[in-house]
Amino acid sequence: MNFSEQAGIRVPDDGLVIRARIDRSQIQMLCKLVEGLGHLGIVTTTNKELGEVMFQTTKDCWPELKQAVEKMPLEVHFV
Repeated sequence: MNFSEQAGIRVPDDGLVIRARIDRSQIQMLCKLVEGLGHLGIVTTTNKELGEVMFQTTKDCWPELKQAVEKMPLEVHFV
């Protein structure tokens, strides 16, 4: 498998890194909800104080993950 570098993170060539902002008090809930989706992707906190997170997923899984996140009872702003 080939990898590329994005902001110091190794990402598979078919992968995506999507940046977002969320109220810092909701980061843990977002992580748990996305974790519950299992195969769609993972959330990593990049700046806890500012509520900055990133989603790591694949090009194929991103539409389904985005749709699921948009339906969550959280206010997520994709950057």
